[in-house]
Amino acid sequence: MAGLVGVTTPRGPGELLVGLDDGDDAAVVRIQAGTAIVATADFFTPVVDDAYDWGRIAVANALSDVYAMGGTPVVGVNLLAWPREVLPMELAAEVLRGGLDVAAEAGCHVAGGHSVDDPEPKYGMAVTGLADPGRLMRNDAGRPGVPLTLTKPLGVGVLNSRHKATGEVFPEAVAAMTTLNDKASQLALERGVVCATDVTGFGLLGHLHKLARASGVTARVDAKAVPYLDGARRALAEGFVSGGTRRNLDWVRPHLDAGATAEDELLLLADAQTSGGLLVAGEIPGCPVIGELIPARDGITLQIIA
Repeated sequence: MAGLVGVTTPRGPGELLVGLDDGDDAAVVRIQAGTAIVATADFFTPVVDDAYDWGRIAVANALSDVYAMGGTPVVGVNLLAWPREVLPMELAAEVLRGGLDVAAEAGCHVAGGHSVDDPEPKYGMAVTGLADPGRLMRNDAGRPGVPLTLTKPLGVGVLNSRHKATGEVFPEAVAAMTTLNDKASQLALERGVVCATDVTGFGLLGHLHKLARASGVTARVDAKAVPYLDGARRALAEGFVSGGTRRNLDWVRPHLDAGATAEDELLLLADAQTSGGLLVAGEIPGCPVIGELIPARDGITLQIIA
């Protein structure tokens, strides 16, 4: 995407407030004083075997980008790729039903969408929301001295990898992935938070690296304070680590001061999440503080305290 940054602003309504520059969670366009549109899209292949649960997870994940910016989802349109000659359309209907139920929980309209015939099923949603342009939560607004709070435990990635390999179902992982980030977002806004992101495919370390890089700070993480889902450490010990998690760690390693942190601990911190929690530069009641932002260190965006 590097070649797409800094292009000439097109003529048209609105002012682009958040775009490609810092890899934030969603695009934000101010359309009038006090009102901005938040736009995002997300879809992926199945992470669980149950079609209804996959639909719920995919839409909770897509909505999360709006919440991470401090917005409220208004309308979503389905994005569905389906191997119609291989899997019954009744199964696709279950996926869509799951997505519709989570959107309804969020108070978000669903108005159609688009489907294509594809050898591999994929599902998600393009979501449009509203936000106050003066109360956005951006990944470039972090400042030294501010604590870091994580609103959901990690470990979804290794548990999903184990599920795919063994068929074993982890209800606690499904519950985490289908929990909306709406309440966490509202609490953050009420406390004046201006910097946040959500933890998804790049893992905690990847998303925190992007936040620290965009904000010009270093993020210090207390590894012992980071919460994990039950079974995550066992899944890691038994080797259920995805290629995406390993790529996440390789990506941030040049910018990482890991100290004496063990490699397995780093893999958990880099675990590729699906529909994870918010990572907030600020304190949220009932959620663990896992570190803080400190003044920038040359070339280092992440410091781990074992």
